[in-house]
Amino acid sequence: MTTPSSTADVAPAVIARATEDGRRARRDRNRDAVVDAMLELYIEGNYVPSSDEIAVRAGLSPRSLFRYFDDLDDLVRAAISRQHSRVRPAIDIDIAGDAPLADRVAALIRQRLGLFDAISSVGVVSRLREPFQPLIAAELMRGRRFLRHQIERLFAAELTAAGAQRGARMLAAADVLCSFESWQLLRNDQQLSRDDAAATLNDGVMAVMQVTREGEPQR
Repeated sequence: MTTPSSTADVAPAVIARATEDGRRARRDRNRDAVVDAMLELYIEGNYVPSSDEIAVRAGLSPRSLFRYFDDLDDLVRAAISRQHSRVRPAIDIDIAGDAPLADRVAALIRQRLGLFDAISSVGVVSRLREPFQPLIAAELMRGRRFLRHQIERLFAAELTAAGAQRGARMLAAADVLCSFESWQLLRNDQQLSRDDAAATLNDGVMAVMQVTREGEPQR
């Protein structure tokens, strides 16, 4: 049986734990609000927002912003990590490796365009920050390696048939063609429409993968 004295002893601990849980939940909400504010500013084209701009968008005071992050670099890493988590469903390519070449190329281009749309401005920011933040550089390197391995698996038959040396060049060419950087050049520098840019990538990858061991186009 619980005695009055033991109940009195337990109550302060329960209250203290509830108070701490409330503080933690409030901290998590505010931290999420800051990250969401950062991502919204990126989407609007503000790739280097000030701490005041971020705090105002998050509904917090500028002074309170760094209760949740060590500095702006820490916040940038959190924002990029959040967006990468959101785009994971766009990473998979839903097609068999023995499907016709044209179908596999089309599936790859669809997947990359969906992925590039999903990362959008965060893709730009991460590349701007890459030379200055080793953690972001390492994350980009892992991502690029994963996407390159996707191409290698998807076109294993063509790359193997071409031989080791030519196959390596084919893989490198397809990897560059299907990169975020290439997509940005096609859309922003060359001002191609989304459909024309996609068709350009499709034609490029098809041309690369139709090369045989001797370097002659497949018939």
